[in-house]
Formats: sequence, C-alpha cells, structure tokens
Amino acid sequence: MITNEHVEKFVEQARRYGKERWMLCSSGDLSWRIGNEMLVSGTGSWLRDLKKDKVAICRMMDRQCINGVKPSMEFDFHAGVYRNRQDVNVVLHFQSEFATAVACMKNKPTNFNVVAEIPCKLGRTIPILPSMRPGSSALAKAVVDAMVNHDAVLLASHGQVVCGRDFDDVFEKAAFFEFACRIIVLSGGNYDVLTEAEIDELEYYKFCRGGDM
Repeated sequence: MITNEHVEKFVEQARRYGKERWMLCSSGDLSWRIGNEMLVSGTGSWLRDLKKDKVAICRMMDRQCINGVKPSMEFDFHAGVYRNRQDVNVVLHFQSEFATAVACMKNKPTNFNVVAEIPCKLGRTIPILPSMRPGSSALAKAVVDAMVNHDAVLLASHGQVVCGRDFDDVFEKAAFFEFACRIIVLSGGNYDVLTEAEIDELEYYKFCRGGDM
C-alpha cells in the first residue's frame, strides 16, 4: 500500500529531476511503481516544484486513479512499461535541451555511442520513434513496444523516455542521454562512435571483471 512517506519521496525525487532543467514548466512526467500501485505526476504539474496534491495514485490492474488526482496524459505508456518490465520501477518522460534538439533534427543520428556510458548504462541502441500526437494511444503503444527491450527511446519532435530499477538509475540514464546528445549537437555532426569491438570490451569489463562504469 502506498503511504504518505512514499508520496513525500516521490515529490522529492520529482523536484530533483526538475532542478536539472530536463523539462520546461509542465512538460515531462514521472512515475514510480510500488507493488500493484503506482504514483504518477498529475496533469499540468511542474516537476521542479511538484506538490503532494498533484500526485496521482493509480492501481496497476485496472489503471484507475484512487485519490482523485488526474494523472499525466502519458499515463498509458508508463503503465504499459511496468506491465512488460518487471525489472522496472521508475519511468521518466522528459524534454532536455540537447536530446530534444536531436529529436527535432531532420537527419537524426542512428548511433548514440559517443561515450562508454551510453552502451553501458542505456544499451547499445536507442530506438527513435516517429512523431505522434502526445497523449495518443498510438504513442503509448509505440513507447511500450520499444521499451520491451530498451531502457531509453527518443521521440521525434517531442522528447525522451527512460526507465530503470530506481530513481538513481533513471537519473543516471537521463543525464548520460543528455550528455551524449550534447556532444552530438556541439560537434556539428562531426563525431566518432565506439566500435562493436570496443563495446564488447566494455561489456566484458563491466560484467566479468566487476568494473564500475
């Protein structure tokens, strides 16, 4: 059962994300799975100064809100990710400056592995989804399907979604996603990416030798 302490922690973490300027005003949304229920930032709320009365508590089984707060319009893909990923407990949808600039490029990069942290933290590939109406069932389905096997997706002309096991995991993934996109934008497209052999070596170091990447 979700307690007042859970809500307070959720508010604290939402404000932590908001301070990073990863979303403007009411853009972006955050959710946290707790057992068979989930906390979701409410429609129109600003994560940087989220209040407890703007946090929706929803049941996972039937996706019904049980505290009278209307959840974010992107609630469906948050719930869908949790249904498919038992390893995921936090989902963040955001619009950070450089990653969103990449999302709006005509010629978007197909490889984001400019630094070792990307394949190590977010995976070797980051899917790019076509432009779809925010809050639509089509967008929700596309995000849910893409995140079955990925921890991050780029939404064309929209933003990004990352998921992870806890708040620190998601914070780290969002930070490195934005860092990689900053490199891509500031390089003017003139950048190198890690080779598959180099990524294989990183995987060996990380998983076989106990390295901390």
